[in-house]
Amino acid sequence: MNKKKTPEDAPNIEWDQEAEASEETVNEPGTGEGTAEREASKEEEELNIRYLRLAADFQNYRKRVEKEKSDIYAYANEKIVVEMLDVIDNFERALEHSNDNEGFMEGMNMIFRQFKGVLERNGVEEMNALGEPFDPNVHHAVLTESSVEYESGKVTQVLQKGYMLNKKVIRPAMVKVAE
Repeated sequence: MNKKKTPEDAPNIEWDQEAEASEETVNEPGTGEGTAEREASKEEEELNIRYLRLAADFQNYRKRVEKEKSDIYAYANEKIVVEMLDVIDNFERALEHSNDNEGFMEGMNMIFRQFKGVLERNGVEEMNALGEPFDPNVHHAVLTESSVEYESGKVTQVLQKGYMLNKKVIRPAMVKVAE
């Protein structure tokens, strides 16, 4: 059994005051080498936490930059596509009102389908709005009307078609909505 040496044991054994003082400083909080080790350990832990946070922030930054880059590629042609939508509208109007020459009409329809096919292959899709519930995110309500055929809040007529580019609305459909 190791018994701690105290000053009362002094007549029987040799008592080393310096050794006891150094033992007390190691065991006492806030003083000596024990505190330095704890502070170093605490500092190391804080640095490790800061490192992990920095690594996570960098990973989030990389993901955000990659998403922004993919969005740039996906929507780079948005401006030109929006301008082409006016051409499609005019094409559709011309095809609706031209019945004179069958050969000419057939050729125009082929050109129109080819043009729409090119747009579809590049991520442009027409939105179906007729009979759908009105959604202000994809529809632009121009008029309201009472309707027997459609219930309240449904699109009754499409005045101008809406389009999406890679699942993003680039032109909302201009519609009439049932009251």
